[in-house]
Amino acid sequence: METWSGLISWLLPFSWAQHTFMQNALLAVLLVTPLFGMMGTMVVNNHMAFFSDTIGHSALTGIALGVILGLHNPLGAMTAFAVFMAFTVCNVKEMTRSSADTVIGVFAATAVALGVVVLSRGGGFSKYSSYLIGDLLSITPGEIGLVILVAAAFLVFWFTGFNRLMLVSVHPSLARSRGINVRFVEISFAVCLAVIVTVCIQWVGILIINSLLVLPAAAARNMATNMRMYNLVSVLIAVACGIAGLILSYYWDTATGATIVLLMALCYMGTIVQKRIWG
Repeated sequence: METWSGLISWLLPFSWAQHTFMQNALLAVLLVTPLFGMMGTMVVNNHMAFFSDTIGHSALTGIALGVILGLHNPLGAMTAFAVFMAFTVCNVKEMTRSSADTVIGVFAATAVALGVVVLSRGGGFSKYSSYLIGDLLSITPGEIGLVILVAAAFLVFWFTGFNRLMLVSVHPSLARSRGINVRFVEISFAVCLAVIVTVCIQWVGILIINSLLVLPAAAARNMATNMRMYNLVSVLIAVACGIAGLILSYYWDTATGATIVLLMALCYMGTIVQKRIWG
């Protein structure tokens, strides 16, 4: 971290870049936003925006489980419950005749209600309200190490399984005819999504983390002409808005995650206008 701090102080001779917490937050943004940019393309392609939102909201129940178990840091309980939710929703959706959004809605409502009931017992919910909006500026070097491990694991998963993910999202029947286990691919992606969303929730916030996934990919889809461009533009939008939002939140004294999402929303609206004018 000392090397990173020295490099940033030399490359960015601005007042905001001289603070350690801003240097840590910038490194986190550079690590996290490309992941959300890439993963968001599959979320949008597979119409999983509601599913990823459910995973985010299930963090409340994960926190509640951590409280019940007496854990000092509820991240482990949050991640375990998110993975359980991802696995359960995928299997129930496969077994039931109900539509996917109905199944996801049932699990989302149940998870949120259970988490709020447990955490609000005795009027203690206010202690966990920070998870609703997140605090990227509070990230520590140890937590950045965790993000690096998660990012490395995701990149291995992404580059080794991208072709299968893409084929399953475009044409599941064709994927089955090619010998691809469609259910395994879908569950693997859902579990990967659950882990990344849960790990990042404490810095981004439950209320807006789904927007961080969907908006860059939605904006890129309005501009891209092929899959390679789609992924590249999504990542560029996510990284650019992440850096700009971090800097603006410092000067505006606003929540970093929300500021980043607001810039992404502006980018999305800009691509709609651009598409309307230029076709």
